[in-house]
Amino acid sequence: MFPALRLANLGEFTPRVPDAEALHRALAHWNRERLEPRLPTPDWKAELEREHQMLRLEGAFIEAFRRHVAPLVANVPTQAEPFVAWFESLKDSGPGQWDPLFDWLATNASREQMKWFLTQEAAGEAGFDDLVAYTQVKLPQRPKLELARNYWDEMGRGAAGGMHGPMLERTVEELELAPDIDGTCWQALALANTMTALATTRRYTYQSVGALGVVELTAPTRVASIADGLKRLDCPPIARKYFQLHANLDVEHSRAWNAEALAPLVEEDGRRARPLAEGAMMRLICGEQCFEAYRAYLWAHAHPLVYAAE
Repeated sequence: MFPALRLANLGEFTPRVPDAEALHRALAHWNRERLEPRLPTPDWKAELEREHQMLRLEGAFIEAFRRHVAPLVANVPTQAEPFVAWFESLKDSGPGQWDPLFDWLATNASREQMKWFLTQEAAGEAGFDDLVAYTQVKLPQRPKLELARNYWDEMGRGAAGGMHGPMLERTVEELELAPDIDGTCWQALALANTMTALATTRRYTYQSVGALGVVELTAPTRVASIADGLKRLDCPPIARKYFQLHANLDVEHSRAWNAEALAPLVEEDGRRARPLAEGAMMRLICGEQCFEAYRAYLWAHAHPLVYAAE
């Protein structure tokens, strides 16, 4: 339904960041540094100059991405009910949906292959809770309350043991993974950079709402396959809990997000439909390219004799 899009072809960047891989590694390191809580520094003026340079690079990438998805969202409905129906159809027809990678992870991947995949995913994780927190600032009441409820679930409803971020960290620790920006596929970094840019930049607030909403919509089937693969490989429950939880919880999160965040935003102002759709499409395309990159690596290593013969 949707034409292929190559993130590597998006935009022209400065000579110091000549290609997509260099751009996204640079943005990933910058995002990690700028979002980390810090103490005041006397070098704040120099930091502002660097931030200005990086924000221009980030903005150029996002604007190029928006231009590329524009044909895909040109005719998106601008009334609430048909818009939500269009949005929900992305679960089956959107870019990257039902990728064969996940059936393979559930049924065929070795422990080392699963660990490689999860290392990529962990390194490219932008922190859903923090993205929701950034996005909800100054939203209208109903969407703001829905994002607050979602955030409260991400926070384990006030119980440290139920916090979703640390659950993923426990998977990383249990499986002895070592996620690292420089050892990660740049496509995974591009996904995290895109989500971070949308959430932290107020002109992209509605794109962020759409991107976060489509994560809730499409994640359950993928994370269920990961959980099945981990169980098949006899990984302990602590390593599977994050994925098992989201296989069920995100179904309810998606229904609530669509009804209480997307619908009211479009009902109040139909012009918001297109940026909401843009964000959803950008997130799906980023995911699609991650899946392609993961398959290219994992399946080549899964069948070395076949590839050698070719």
